[in-house]
Order: sequence, then structure tokens, then C-alpha cells
Amino acid sequence: MTLTRGTVVIDREACKGCDLCIDACPPRVLEMTTTTVNALGHRFPLLVAPGCTGCKACSQICPDFCFQVYKYDTPREIEDPR
Repeated sequence: MTLTRGTVVIDREACKGCDLCIDACPPRVLEMTTTTVNALGHRFPLLVAPGCTGCKACSQICPDFCFQVYKYDTPREIEDPR
């Protein structure tokens, strides 16, 4: 089980695949797709693991405003699917 303090909703179709969010994410829970692309032909980030802290680093660095970040009132334990 992993303690998570938040989650993100990603507008995959608005993403241009710049990768800035991947490096900005302190808990490293985002990962870019490798073969899947959006309608514009760009790779996009996925939330691949629990552990989001709700820090909003991804949304603050994203030039295309693709992220909505939600911080939980109380941390939740989530099973890591990896």
C-alpha cells in the first residue's frame, strides 16, 4: 500500500508531449506514453502509480494547462498496481 495525498486529471488531447511534467513531479508518479498518442499525434503523461502529493508542480509547469490537481483532505492508502 502507498500513501497518496492527491490525484491529477490529465487532458490528454490538449497535451503536446513536452515532458516537462515528468521531470517536475517530485514523487515521480507520472510517465509518458511510449506508443499511444493523442489526436494531435503527441505522447501524453499518465498517472502510473499512487503517491501523488497534490503539490501541483505538474500543473504549474505545463504550458498547455493539461492538469487539474486534487488534494485529499486526509491521505489515502492505495495499492500500487506495479
